[in-house]
Amino acid sequence: MIYKILADIVVIVHFFWILFLIFGAFWGTRYRAVKIVHIAGLAFAVILNVFAWYCPFTHLEVWLRERHDPALSYTGSFIIHYVEKIVYIELSGSIIFLFTIFLCGINAWLYLGKKRG
Repeated sequence: MIYKILADIVVIVHFFWILFLIFGAFWGTRYRAVKIVHIAGLAFAVILNVFAWYCPFTHLEVWLRERHDPALSYTGSFIIHYVEKIVYIELSGSIIFLFTIFLCGINAWLYLGKKRG
């Protein structure tokens, strides 16, 4: 049971990490440390996409789910089910890569535009 709970926590953290990568520039323009983590996270996302690697959060979640007791009849909460649908969205690798590059461009524009003003 502990593995299932930990796997669910990993999915939630993964979801919040994705939100941070999407919206982090708004916070990063005010705080240097956030900016550094945000840019590093975006760079890491690009690397993952270029080499078609899975995120470490995904590997951790799969590992925890494999250790979960399959004999339990209830496999998870509906909240986790829907969060997983968002985190593990079914898009082609090319579309995800293009979205990642677009996201990096928007964030670069936000960071560089803030310095000019």
